[in-house]
Amino acid sequence: MASVFELFKIGVGPSSSHTMGPMTAAADFAAALADLPVARLGVALYGSLALTGRGHATDRAILLGLSGHRPDTVDPDAIEAIVDAITQRRCLTLADGRMLAFDPATDIDWRYGERLDFHSNAMRFSALDAAGMLLAEKTAYSIGGGAVLDADAVRGNAGPAMLVDPPFRYCSGADLLAIAEREGLSFAEIQRANELAAMDDATLAARLAAIAAAMSDCIDRGLRTDGILPGGLKVKRRAATGRRLMQERQERALADPLSVVDWINLWALAVNEENAGGGRVVTAPTNGAAGIVPAVLRYYQRLVPGASIRGVEDFLLTASAVGSLFKENASISGAEVGCQGEVGVACSMAAAGLAHVLGATPAQVENAAEIGMEHNLGLTCDPVGGLVQVPCIERNAVGAIKAIEAARLALLGDGHHRVSLDQVIETMRRTGLDMGEKYKETAQGGLAANVVEC
Repeated sequence: MASVFELFKIGVGPSSSHTMGPMTAAADFAAALADLPVARLGVALYGSLALTGRGHATDRAILLGLSGHRPDTVDPDAIEAIVDAITQRRCLTLADGRMLAFDPATDIDWRYGERLDFHSNAMRFSALDAAGMLLAEKTAYSIGGGAVLDADAVRGNAGPAMLVDPPFRYCSGADLLAIAEREGLSFAEIQRANELAAMDDATLAARLAAIAAAMSDCIDRGLRTDGILPGGLKVKRRAATGRRLMQERQERALADPLSVVDWINLWALAVNEENAGGGRVVTAPTNGAAGIVPAVLRYYQRLVPGASIRGVEDFLLTASAVGSLFKENASISGAEVGCQGEVGVACSMAAAGLAHVLGATPAQVENAAEIGMEHNLGLTCDPVGGLVQVPCIERNAVGAIKAIEAARLALLGDGHHRVSLDQVIETMRRTGLDMGEKYKETAQGGLAANVVEC
């Protein structure tokens, strides 16, 4: 069972698996070199990291990580200067102050066409002494949502940090429903109890508030920022322009019952434009799908009567309980199962969270989560130019609307339905296995292969 803070992590864009994960892995490797006479570092990137890493800023993330920066603490406004300095001087400064020669053009080896067995997002770090002797080597895998596993953990069948000694253990949607019925608890209450096994109420509330605030701040930044997104596709930011247009048309909007849809679209676009621009975002559960949960959460906060701080907490806890099932029983990595594992999972999580705060029973929440994924099955990850822009940004807006629709559909029923959440998770997993590699974040299929870059 993943903690809510394993699903929701504050970091930077444009990708949790290709930016945040490699930055963390590089920082961990560099931190372990303190007592070694290192003279040179080398990095090899494999699979999806090699194929779309340039568009996803993987090389920049590696430079930041080796310099001691981490996704949750690095200043997004300082990234450009840090990377430019390393590139121009062809040297970097480790966290302990040592300066090493490092030329990104030659010391980062893009192993196109090579894929390591465990996961497509693989990287290998090496440290050598002045004579060229290998001092340390580490293979790491960025498995989605910013989480990283090294080769030792994989061999030991270990996973990322999970909840320790929770009072309510669950491995499936059926488990969650059984606990809810037996204990008279909601999914949010089950997840809250599990989180409180590791922290007190005040700490949990503060950390959830920080996640919600970071999501809200990201929306607001996106709504006021104009410009062209980096990377060469010349994609224009639309959220700020859309906000101004909506404000100019307030009277017309009052007569349009669907104007709220435009706002939800803008909130999602704002987050993913910030992500594409390398801004601060929250994995939800990934950066590529980071706009869906915040947009639906703001819908609850702004437009649902009786919205409260406790409701925000319960929304996030419910969403994380559902996200944990996908993370542990299938995948949240676009490089592993396609975009169904990112936008599809985010849609399912948001639908569950919204259904709960709208008064759904546990059975209806489970139904909402199932609907959210069922209609994203088979969604490919096909970023044009290897950038998290087209179709990723619009896909989040559509996913947010789908999540609200899924919650409302579930509330029209009594919770009984033909396809269970567990069945749709297993279907998603099998679909990901069947999906061709070119549709899994390689920029070699789908829209990425059929849209001409200009």
